[in-house]
Amino acid sequence: MSKKTGKPLVPSNIETLKPYVAGKTIAEVAELYKPRKIAKLASNENRLGCSPKVKQAVDQAFKQIQDYPDPIARKLRAAIAERNNVKPKHVLIASGSESIISILCKTFFLNKENAITADATFVGFFVQIGVRGIHMKNIPVTPDYKFDVKAIANAIDENTKMVYIANPNNPTGTYLTKDEFSWLMEKVPEDVLVVMDEAYFEYAKDVEDYPHALEYDYDNIIVLRTFSKAYGLAGFRVGYAIADEELIKNMMKTKLTFEPTTLGQAAALAAYKDDEFLAKSVKVVEESKERLYEFFKEHRVEYVKSISNSVMMVLPSEDEAMDFAQKMLEKGVILRRINAFGLPNCIRITVGLADEMDHFEQSFLEVWNKQ
Repeated sequence: MSKKTGKPLVPSNIETLKPYVAGKTIAEVAELYKPRKIAKLASNENRLGCSPKVKQAVDQAFKQIQDYPDPIARKLRAAIAERNNVKPKHVLIASGSESIISILCKTFFLNKENAITADATFVGFFVQIGVRGIHMKNIPVTPDYKFDVKAIANAIDENTKMVYIANPNNPTGTYLTKDEFSWLMEKVPEDVLVVMDEAYFEYAKDVEDYPHALEYDYDNIIVLRTFSKAYGLAGFRVGYAIADEELIKNMMKTKLTFEPTTLGQAAALAAYKDDEFLAKSVKVVEESKERLYEFFKEHRVEYVKSISNSVMMVLPSEDEAMDFAQKMLEKGVILRRINAFGLPNCIRITVGLADEMDHFEQSFLEVWNKQ
């Protein structure tokens, strides 16, 4: 047997990394608790489903399943470029926003460099940063659960490579306004990348003071979007980045060659062309959010207004949040405790269809009255 060198098999940044822990699936809850009904309101999925045009497109694409996917997703890339008034060479498509975040980490960071974001934002960013062993500067959110642009600007130093902002933010549903974003961009050096994760763009884009990052003339902005939310294709894992040609060209070097899949590309293209379904999805979310706001006001529950497809409920303590989420789970209502996001006393509720919100409200009253 050969001698040991003393080097660890697993690097310390991986050994200490906290992996992303997904919420329970419908199948798990059914097996564990056998509730009369299940409402999955945990993962910010589109509870309406996806465009009916997707199935036909996927069935057609299945005929080519023996072949590798188009490595740059030409048809989907062209459609995204056209709608966003950019050239295809400004677009990169991969297996969801988290895959693109991984690409960013592989492409742009030197070992000594750092990234800055809020301490309560998308967990997937922290995981991918941790995989690469990048130093993170986590800036506390403001008292109203927003990115603190002044603190972020002050945290930038000579080793900062990237500022990550989810807008709207996940899990809080809050957002940077046009004025806040403009102020921040004036403070960020041109050699620091600003990643604007607009996963919930379709829900937010018509809010009057919401900034569309693509409309700002900065070469260091990278915009991320996804088909997992408003388009209802979470199971296909398709996301995209839009950025300066040089940035995209270098990201293409580190992207896995054949992603997303043939079926994912076909599904995304069909969904992207169905504006009627998208409008319906957005309307369902807006109506359900207003219903949830009124319900919370009636029962004096603290919450945070959102421009995404979820609402954050604020409880007095972590113990109460744990107890409430567990009791709701036993009744078949799957919610998302967001302790992993740095908000242990908060719960994220995906707004669902009318019957799902009925189930939420009925279960809520049964649980809340026994608290």
